[in-house]
Amino acid sequence: HQQRPSPHSCANCRLDCSPVLITPVAKLEFHPKINPNDFRQPLGKGSSSISSDITSSTDPTPTKAPKNVATTGGLDSSTRTLSTPSPGLILPSKSSSLSSPALSSNGHETNSSSSFSAPAETVAVIHPVPGNHTRSRQSKTHHFSPIDNLPDHTLLQIFSHLPTNQLCRCARVCRRWYNLAWDPRLWSTVRLTGELLHADRAIRVLTHRLCQDTPNVCLTLETVVVNGCKRLTDRGLHIVAQCCPELRRLEVAGCYNISNESVFEVVSRCPNLEHLNLSGCSKVTCISLTQEASLQLSPLHGQQISIHYLDMTDCFSLEDESLRTIASHCPRLTHLYLRRCSRLSDEALRHLALHCPSIKELSLSDCRLVGDFGLREVARLEGCLRYLSVAHCTWITDVGIRYVARYCPRLRYLNARGCEGLTDHGMGHLARSCPKLKSLDVGKCPLVSDSGLEQLAMYCQGLRRVSLRACESVTGRGLKALAANCCELQLLNVQDCEVSPDALRFVRRHCRRCVIEHTNPAFY
Repeated sequence: HQQRPSPHSCANCRLDCSPVLITPVAKLEFHPKINPNDFRQPLGKGSSSISSDITSSTDPTPTKAPKNVATTGGLDSSTRTLSTPSPGLILPSKSSSLSSPALSSNGHETNSSSSFSAPAETVAVIHPVPGNHTRSRQSKTHHFSPIDNLPDHTLLQIFSHLPTNQLCRCARVCRRWYNLAWDPRLWSTVRLTGELLHADRAIRVLTHRLCQDTPNVCLTLETVVVNGCKRLTDRGLHIVAQCCPELRRLEVAGCYNISNESVFEVVSRCPNLEHLNLSGCSKVTCISLTQEASLQLSPLHGQQISIHYLDMTDCFSLEDESLRTIASHCPRLTHLYLRRCSRLSDEALRHLALHCPSIKELSLSDCRLVGDFGLREVARLEGCLRYLSVAHCTWITDVGIRYVARYCPRLRYLNARGCEGLTDHGMGHLARSCPKLKSLDVGKCPLVSDSGLEQLAMYCQGLRRVSLRACESVTGRGLKALAANCCELQLLNVQDCEVSPDALRFVRRHCRRCVIEHTNPAFY
């Protein structure tokens, strides 16, 4: 792109020295007798948007190069940069589109250091006008994004699907989003997660903001979920109890720093609380009203707590007397989970059946002290019980299962995994008395064989999930009977069972929607 300008003359050398702009590279060639610095003039108003790099290259004669010298190895002469070229010398052209580095004769960019001498050839590289004045005008005008065109009710609908942390971030976007994000209708639920989260501080800040319209009381907050926040303490729950009288659901699973004191205050100050998840809170040993609440709020509570759902999994300190207190104060319980509460015994279940007759789901998994007498007390729940888990309760035998089967005919789910005393005799009682059974887990019950499965297939044809893991006495005969009669089977677990591939193919052929979990490498 480098072209020689046409011959020119001036007063001294009789040549025309008027500069010629050549696109895409403007190249100004001066007579050796004329100093290019004589043409320097200060930039006029409005010309600051033009930037140009003027480089000079000379012959190989070694001389000391001045500062700010950029060179090109492909040219025969050195170049020197002029920072403020005269507008009279550089004629801007709309068609000029140039780059600042010097170009060699073959069109490649070159950068090398060489010396400067008097007979110089000056090349001006002119950039297009950046248009600062246009940018300044655009910066003053506000640019609206497409989401700004949405009405408030649409944005509220979008915000209603965001979690708590994202909603707080939206409140920092602009003033309009701030007002919408803190709309009380969006704050019926608060969900906080994270082991490193300072949950006490977060709850204090949120409740303080939500209580601005109704001082010291947040009437819209009904659900607080703080699962896995290990830094939550009693102070955080005290704030919830004081500011959220309409609370209906509280989940603090894995928050092992809370104790009975804060739980008592929550259930005493929140009369509408129905769902309470305390799994993993090892310091909680009981649930009851505070002494002051028992006296002051007795007309409101009637000495009762309106909790329907209670999960106390892994509350290792829970004992029989504590469960008796819970049962007496929570007669409306319908879902109770006591997994791995190893200190509970049959005596605790007697109080449970006496005070909580409406229980539908009960989990006693890994309660090693619970036996057949405990299941006899559970059987008093009669028609209400739908879900029962007694996994790894090694003291349970056919006697306890027979009590449950006789008095709980509406049972839908039974987990008796690891109950080594369960045999085909107990399976027969269960199949004849509970024809609506949908899910059964008798894994690791070595005395359950094909005979028990045949009775189960005959009477419980609506079975959908069956686990026979590590049942050593089960063979293909029992599986074929199960598959032939239970066409709605969706899951079959036969891991660690001596089952032939032909029997598994038979199950697949008759129960096409069934997922088979197995450890037989010959079946695929």
